[in-house]
Amino acid sequence: MSDQLVKFMLGTGHVRGVMVRLEATWAELQRRRSYPQAVAGLVGQMAAASALLAGSLKFDGALILQMQGDGPLKLAVAECQPDFGLRATAKMDAAFDDSSALPSDLAALLNTHGQGRCAITLDPRNPQSGLQPYQGIVALTDAQGHTLPTLAAVLEQYLAQSEQIDSMLLLASNAQVVSGLLLQRMPGAQQATGAAGGNSADDDFARARHLAATLQDDELLQLAPEDILRRLFWEEEARVFEPLAPRFHCTCSRARVAGMLRMLGRGEVESILADQGEVDVRCEFCGQGYAFDAIDAAQVFVNELDQPPVSPSRH
Repeated sequence: MSDQLVKFMLGTGHVRGVMVRLEATWAELQRRRSYPQAVAGLVGQMAAASALLAGSLKFDGALILQMQGDGPLKLAVAECQPDFGLRATAKMDAAFDDSSALPSDLAALLNTHGQGRCAITLDPRNPQSGLQPYQGIVALTDAQGHTLPTLAAVLEQYLAQSEQIDSMLLLASNAQVVSGLLLQRMPGAQQATGAAGGNSADDDFARARHLAATLQDDELLQLAPEDILRRLFWEEEARVFEPLAPRFHCTCSRARVAGMLRMLGRGEVESILADQGEVDVRCEFCGQGYAFDAIDAAQVFVNELDQPPVSPSRH
């Protein structure tokens, strides 16, 4: 079964949705980087969630989902490009070296002292398009200060607070598959009603949520998206759009790393060369290594006036 992202609209037009299923992409992410089980599950779900969120937007650029924590897991990042190229990574606290004792709940993993945060960044692909970068940040806690139990719950809160869109998100992962389902009330449909005798937007979204809540994790992981839609919404006259094909894709390159070295500065690079003989940079997303010796580094700075600046977050 190939990786798929499927967008759909339920019959009344008040509810839209996106489904994603990742097998080959998830296998490649795990091949590139190895994590403790609890962290791997979160990284996989973040990759799926970034695709779901990107699939719900009309935006020509990358969507970057970031979880920053104050527990054993310090940082986890997933990025979805406009063509649904996906990459993800995570960074553990260097002081926490016993992966067998790693907690699996979100509170202990990311929000030990209540300082954990979730951020979603929209990074335009073409700076000349007039689109501006955007970032929304929310805490990992509910109104009572309790850590939300899952990534799905955190993102539902983000969408309600930052985007003001009522949403339902389901995510599930195991070693072979990561899958997700996103339901949203159509923007502007909060007060709308259907045709004469039809349901309101409130009724339609409540019914869709109720139906989606019957879906079990094992069904989400085992069934193809079209089978899940048929199982849940067989009475809703779902309109399904042409499936898209997410895939693993890292945007790192030697040219981007050279741009990072220019930002680091000639003096710092020369100091590293004096100590180590060469500058070794390894991409935190895919593990690809880039080595620059003294001649390579000199060429970087000879050409620096001819090169556009490169964001350090996009290596």
